[in-house]
Amino acid sequence: MTAPMSGRRILLGVTGGIAAYKSAYLARRLGEQGAEVRVIMTAAAERFVGRQTFAAITGNPVERDLFDGSSASPHTDLAAWAELIVVAPATTNLLGHLANGLADDLLTNTLLAARTPVVLAPAMHTEMWEHPATRRNLATLTEDGHHIVGPESGELAGGDDGVGRMSEPEAILAVVEKLLKHV
Repeated sequence: MTAPMSGRRILLGVTGGIAAYKSAYLARRLGEQGAEVRVIMTAAAERFVGRQTFAAITGNPVERDLFDGSSASPHTDLAAWAELIVVAPATTNLLGHLANGLADDLLTNTLLAARTPVVLAPAMHTEMWEHPATRRNLATLTEDGHHIVGPESGELAGGDDGVGRMSEPEAILAVVEKLLKHV
């Protein structure tokens, strides 16, 4: 029996939030479903989980730098390669950059070069989630056609409890599966 995502090309963006550990499991689940997964990590993401973790899970080297590699244009190459992009966790910083067209690293440059569906899985403290700037950025991103998954209510970093917890990998996976049927 063929895996549901057999041969599909998924680019996973990982940003700097404690929920980055869940992204390793998401990468694994995508691979189990047959997808080829490539990962872009931000510098801040590496403070939470190492590149080697994602390289081992996906079998591909992790992309990190706009100017460090063999490609003259890694952001356009990655954007053209991907059939779908998932950013998990999507921090408020990433949401703000993307909503305002700001590109200062490989991930944001790739997102702005992409012509494929983008799934964003926000993760942040409740106060950040509820901030008017975050709400405006989310409205803009939704209008731009991006797909938002979560966040959920529950325990957050530091023992806080509230809205802002990244959706579980299975919920994100379900949205990816649904979107791939139309790509």
